[in-house]
Amino acid sequence: MPTILVVDDELSMREFLKILLDKEGYEVSTASEASSAIDLIKGQNFDLIISDIKMPGMGGLSLLGKIKEINSTLPVIMITAFASPDNAVIAMKRGAFDYITKPFKVDEIIKIVKSAISSVSTTTDEITSETESFEGIIGNSQEMLKIYNLISRIAPTPASILIYGDSGTGKELVAKAIHNLSKVQDKPFVPITCSAIPESLLESELFGHVKGAFTGAISNKIGLFELADGGSVFLDEIGELTPLIQTKLLRVLQERELKRVGGTDTIKVDVRIIAATNKDLEEEIIAGRFREDLFYRLAVVPLRVPPLRERKGDVPLLVTHFLKKYSKKMDKDVQEISSYAMKVLLEYDYPGNVRELENIIERGIALESSNIILPESLTLSTFKKEGKPIEKSEAFIAVESEDELHNQGLDKVMAKLEKEMIEHALVKTNNSKIRAAELLKISFRSLRYKVQKYDIK
Repeated sequence: MPTILVVDDELSMREFLKILLDKEGYEVSTASEASSAIDLIKGQNFDLIISDIKMPGMGGLSLLGKIKEINSTLPVIMITAFASPDNAVIAMKRGAFDYITKPFKVDEIIKIVKSAISSVSTTTDEITSETESFEGIIGNSQEMLKIYNLISRIAPTPASILIYGDSGTGKELVAKAIHNLSKVQDKPFVPITCSAIPESLLESELFGHVKGAFTGAISNKIGLFELADGGSVFLDEIGELTPLIQTKLLRVLQERELKRVGGTDTIKVDVRIIAATNKDLEEEIIAGRFREDLFYRLAVVPLRVPPLRERKGDVPLLVTHFLKKYSKKMDKDVQEISSYAMKVLLEYDYPGNVRELENIIERGIALESSNIILPESLTLSTFKKEGKPIEKSEAFIAVESEDELHNQGLDKVMAKLEKEMIEHALVKTNNSKIRAAELLKISFRSLRYKVQKYDIK
C-alpha cells in the first residue's frame, strides 16, 4: 500500500486529504508543520509528500529543499491558495513533481497523486553534458541542459505550461518534447498558431460550431480542442488572442468544458494546454490586453527558451545536424564546413535564432559545388538584432560568386581572404599587432610580414 504524508497547517485540509486518499487505498499520515514532517520523513519511508506552501515557521518551499536533501527521488506535490508564477518556478527548480492551486477538484488531485506515485519518467541524472540532443532538440549548453531537466520533471504532470522565447528559438519543439514524455503521449498533439487564424474564424476553429451558427455554417463542426481531447493543445503566440477568446479559454482551463459557437450543449474536454509567446505577457496585462487570471492559469510552470545568441556553444552541434539533414535531402555530399565559415557563424548574432541558422545551412548546401561549405556560400542577414549592418570584413566574403572564384583562381581568393581576416583582427584589437597575431594564431613576425605584403594601413 503506497504511503503518503500530507503537510498542512490547516486541520480541515489535512482531514480532507486523509479521508479522500484513504478511500483511494493509500496509507496517509499528516503533519501540521514542516519540522514534524522532516522528523517523520527521516523515520519512515513515504512514496509521496503533499505539502502546502504557506505555513507558519518553515514554509513549503524550504521544506521541499529539505526533503530533496533527505531523498532526492521522493516526489513532492506542492499546493497553495495563492497562485504565483515565481513560486511555481522555484518549486519546479527545487524538484517538485507538480504545483497545484486551491480550490482543486477531487479527480484532479487523485490523478496527480497516481501520476506521481507511478511516474517512471526520465530522471535528471540521465541528462548530462554528454547529451547532444533531447527529444529532437539539439544542444548541450548549460542553458539547454537546464531546460531538458525541467521538461523531464514537468512532462508527467498535467500542469499547464507557458513557454517564453523569441521567434525561431524552438518553442514548438519544447512543447512536443513535453507531450512526448507525458502520460498522454499516445493521444493527439494539436499545434495551433493563434495569429495564423483570422479573428472571425478563431472561435469556431478552437471550439467548433453548430449548423446555422453563422453564414456558411452548413453543418456541425468539431473544434480543435475536441480533436485534442485526452491529449495536448499547443497554443503558439497566445498573446494574440482576443478578449473574447481569452474568456472562453479560461473557462476550458477552469471547468474542462466548452460550448460550440451557436450551441447550447456543454461538452467536456480533458486537454493539457501548453502555451507559447514571444511577448511579455505581464506588460500585456498592465496594458489591459491580456487577462491576469488567464495568465496565472497558463503559467503554472513558466519556461524560457534562450535565443541562440545566448547559447553560441550549441552552434557547431546545430550546424552538423543541419548539414546531415539537408545533404541527404538535396542528395549532396556536403558533410563539412570550413573553419573560416564556422568562425563567421560563431560571430553572428542570429536575429532569427535556430530557424535562421537552419536556413543559412540549407542555402549554403544548395549553393556549394564542393563537399565543404566555404564562407562565400553563407548568406547572412544584412542586419543584426539591433539593426546595425554587418561589415563585409566580419563575414570574410572573399568572392561574391562561384564564377568569381574560378576567374580569380585559388591563390588570389585566399590572399584576399587572408587580407580581410588580418584587417578584421587589427580592428578588433584596436590596431595592436601583438594581440592581432594572438587572435589569428600566427607569430608576430609573420603578421608584420603579411601587413607589409598586403600594404595594410
